[in-house]
Formats: sequence, structure tokens, C-alpha cells
Amino acid sequence: MEVFLAQPRGFCAGVVRAIEIVERALAKYGPPVYVRHEIVHNKYVVESLKKKGAIFVEDLSEVPARAVTVFSAHGVARSVEEEAEARDLPVLNATCPLVTKVHNQGKRYISKGRALILIGHAGHPEVEGTMGQVPGPVLLVQSVRDVAELSLPTDAPVAYITQTTLSVDDTRDIIAALQARFTDIQGPDIRDICYATQNRQSAVRDLSKLVDVILVVGAANSSNSNRLREIGTEVGVASYLIADGSELNPDWLKDAKAVGITAGASAPEVLVDDVIDALRRIGPVSVSVVPGREENIEFRLPAELTAG
Repeated sequence: MEVFLAQPRGFCAGVVRAIEIVERALAKYGPPVYVRHEIVHNKYVVESLKKKGAIFVEDLSEVPARAVTVFSAHGVARSVEEEAEARDLPVLNATCPLVTKVHNQGKRYISKGRALILIGHAGHPEVEGTMGQVPGPVLLVQSVRDVAELSLPTDAPVAYITQTTLSVDDTRDIIAALQARFTDIQGPDIRDICYATQNRQSAVRDLSKLVDVILVVGAANSSNSNRLREIGTEVGVASYLIADGSELNPDWLKDAKAVGITAGASAPEVLVDDVIDALRRIGPVSVSVVPGREENIEFRLPAELTAG
């Protein structure tokens, strides 16, 4: 069986930075270090950090006084930051810099008096954080139908921002609907869309031309991993989201001569290796990497973790 690996796949720079912040905090301050929400949406990553002394909480009320606290890569609402400040918690902010950029865009549009529209998934921690960072009402749209149901006049000055785990392809129809509906609309440059999301989705489209089945390594609650699976299905290739090799169903591979593997932005390469090992237990495989975009972006760590 031929196995093709998508390029790029797996960890993006924002995820690498977030995990490194927790690991460095544990090394510098000693355990426990408290993390609000899963640092990234991957059980393997969360469990491995727990073993090193990280404690994951959903609410700051669960954090003891003066305990080192990390905000996850998805970002948090301003009210969470204020609560941490009021309690004098030493905070390390692991919010992805691209998410912070979206927060700042939203604040800028609001300051110019524009009604702000956020394209994203309701309930996603990044969306909740973004809506809580912007000092004013934010209208969430998840579909073209939501755009039609907005109660704003067509000549209202509006602006839109997007959840970073959505790609240019994901948002294209909604942005087009917004632009068709409103006469005075602004939005970020297309280059501001998260590079990692776009690259991984483009890589899956390339992968789909070579294979009979696509396996997406990622967590069930990972927005970008689910989207990779959906894209494979949309282009007509049987696609499955699996956490690791233990979830591989041999029945999926019955008539497959070539299998493609990719991984969501929060899935480590060790889980891709685990899936390849599971395939090897079924039969002999040859593994090759599909040529794709090289990513060499690195985000700076907080100063308190790099000094000394």
C-alpha cells in the first residue's frame, strides 16, 4: 500500500509557541502551572503536559492565589484578563499572535464606528475570546443565511473579521454575501487569513488527487481538523478523522491502493507515526511526502520565559 503524507501537516507556529510556553513555565517556576482551557485542542498534547505538572481548568476560580496561569492559544475575553489582574495572578499569554491580530482589527473597526461582524463558529473558544475582547457588540455569522438575517440597514458602515481556523475557501461565500448586502463594508486583507489553515487545506486538496482514502489525524473538538476531513469528503475521497492509530478501521482500506495522511494544526507528528504503524500492522506500506509549501514561521515567546 502506498501512503502519501500531506505537506504541510500538523503543528503550526501558534501551537508550537503555546506548548513551549507551558513547558518553559513548568521548567522555570516548577509545577503546578495552571492552564485555562485546553492549551490546544488535542488530547495527547494535553495529557502529556498534565504528566509534566500542568493543571487544566475551565474557570479562573479554580486557580489558587498567586499560581502561574497560562491562557490558551485560542485567546480569552477581556473579562478573563481583568479577573486575573484583580486576583494578581502571574499570567503567561499563549494566545496565538494571529488571533491577537484579529482582536486588534476588531477593536480598530469598532473605534471607527463600524458595526462589527465576526465570521466563525458559535461556542468555539476563539470566537468567545474575540467577542469578549472587542469593546462593543459583535454580530456572529456562520453561514450565508445568517448574513441575509442581519437586521442592519444596507448602507450601515460595517466591517468583518474571521475566526483564524477558517480559511479563505471557508469564508469566501460569506464574505461575498456580506459585500453584496452592504454598500459600506471593510475587512482584513486576504493575506491576514491564518496561513497555517489555508496551507493545510490546500495540501489536502493536492493529496486527494493521489489517494483513495484520506486519514486526518486530529481531535474530534478541533475545528481545523474537522474541516480537513470535510474537504476530503467534498472532493469525493472517503475521509476519516482519527485521534491515533488505535482508531484506524481496516474496513476503510479494503479497496484502497493509496492512502493519504494529514494532521490538524494541533496534532503532533508522533500521532501521524502511530497511524503509519497501525497501517503497517495491516500490511506492507511505502511512505512518501507530497511536495508542498514549506513553513518556517516562528512566533516569539513572552519575555519572562526567554530572559536569564
